[in-house]
Amino acid sequence: MPLLFSIGFLEITMVDILDIVLVSYLMFRLYKLLKGSVAVKILLGILFLYVIYILVNTFDLKLLSSILGQFLGVGVIATIILFQQEIRKFLMLIGRSPVFNNEGRLNPFNWRKSSGTGVDVSAVIDAARALSTTQTGALIVFTKSSALRFYAESGDLLDAILSKRMLISIFNKYSPLHDGAVIIDKGGRIKAARCILPVSENEDIPASMGLRHRAAIGLTEITDAIVLVVSEETGQISLTRNGIAYADLAAQELRIKLNKFLSERETRRVEEEEVKDNREDSDVQYETNPSTS
Repeated sequence: MPLLFSIGFLEITMVDILDIVLVSYLMFRLYKLLKGSVAVKILLGILFLYVIYILVNTFDLKLLSSILGQFLGVGVIATIILFQQEIRKFLMLIGRSPVFNNEGRLNPFNWRKSSGTGVDVSAVIDAARALSTTQTGALIVFTKSSALRFYAESGDLLDAILSKRMLISIFNKYSPLHDGAVIIDKGGRIKAARCILPVSENEDIPASMGLRHRAAIGLTEITDAIVLVVSEETGQISLTRNGIAYADLAAQELRIKLNKFLSERETRRVEEEEVKDNREDSDVQYETNPSTS
């Protein structure tokens, strides 16, 4: 590899530059993943112990070096145990990459395909408006590149035709299926009901957002699904994507956003640009309808 330049006795090549860039990018993604969680403090504690271990070895303190060496020797196992949730989230973020198809198999040409949808948006909006009028809580998930099989299997599999009456019946407070989320597949059928969704641990979520909104944000943080929420307390309708909650949407605005989110092609660039535009300091955006604020 040809030499680019040297700093004293250090010789820098193109491979060294690439190595530094990749490590920097991985450290940045790791920081973004752990930001705002308790895991950051644990990671800093581990790094502090490692620095102490290096200093102990430098000054040849054999007893302390042996103790710290034994502790750091099981560091990989300890890291997996302590960061199991963060590692799982990181792997899911990789798995939702556009280069993978719906079954999770590598498909380098998948990024060229747009994600079409067969969802009856009008039926969903009519149902959401009816549920909002009676202040009946609802949680409706629209799948995209991921079929969300794990979450669908946590509830009751239905494979039912999507309709306004079906959604209203499911979320009726006397229905045994009302507690949990409904998952709608890309073909526009109700795949499952009473599904359990992961709750977001982000500390920046406003206190006004209840457990339904936290579940919607939690799912969209780790998948590319779209989640519609009807608040049981206020009757407001919200739409969540990429960890961003668009709250208090009118019917027309809900239709526009839902059609846009379901039809557009998801790419990493689109996600990062939207997150950058909508929030600078927070991991979660809680947007309200300007016409009602």
